[in-house]
Amino acid sequence: MRSDVEYSPVGEGLGLREFWLYVWLRRAGVIGAHVIGQGLTLVISVISRPGTSLFSWHPMCMSAAYCLCMTEGILLLSAEGSLLCFKSRKAKVRLHWFCQALTLIIATTGLCFIVASKTVSGLPHLTSWHSVLGICTLVATFLQVVFGVCVIFSKLLRLSAPPPRLKLYHATCGLVVYLLATVTIVLAIFSDWFQAIVSGVMWWIFLLLLILPALVVMNQIINAHLPRRKVTR
Repeated sequence: MRSDVEYSPVGEGLGLREFWLYVWLRRAGVIGAHVIGQGLTLVISVISRPGTSLFSWHPMCMSAAYCLCMTEGILLLSAEGSLLCFKSRKAKVRLHWFCQALTLIIATTGLCFIVASKTVSGLPHLTSWHSVLGICTLVATFLQVVFGVCVIFSKLLRLSAPPPRLKLYHATCGLVVYLLATVTIVLAIFSDWFQAIVSGVMWWIFLLLLILPALVVMNQIINAHLPRRKVTR
């Protein structure tokens, strides 16, 4: 009895009809993540009324950083529903790098606004889980950008780790950052400020909409970078 080992691709074992249904569901999920990320950024920017106070810039900057820039930067590399599917892989990687760098810049700006707002108001810092996880997310974002620089300039930096391993570290750190950012934003909608503006059914819709992009991003990174499962027969 012959025995061999092969790698199992995603969706193996499905019939033709089930496979195409699986593919289109994945594409619908990615497209939904695009729409939700952009829509949440727009809605939060409107309800925060930027310019009315120092604090008003904080939710706008953070939503633009993580709901828009980081989400789009990751989905650029998706095979199912990238908005730039006609671009080469090299061009997508450059745009990915630009989006992640922009994420760090905008998020740091948002941090500066909330620190300034609390300082002017005489309020203490880091008094909630939202603020603590926000700092952790920003630190992890910086580390993720560092790993990305190491991947791009691995030869110039003469790193001992092979590029595939650096890419795995970068992708893993990116997944951790995105999940941290999602949890931080979820905690933000529990704040008194947000619940004074959005309540009832709309609040629950916000909560559910925040989860879908995280699931899509997690699925994309795991399928693209984690070792495929070996099937023995």
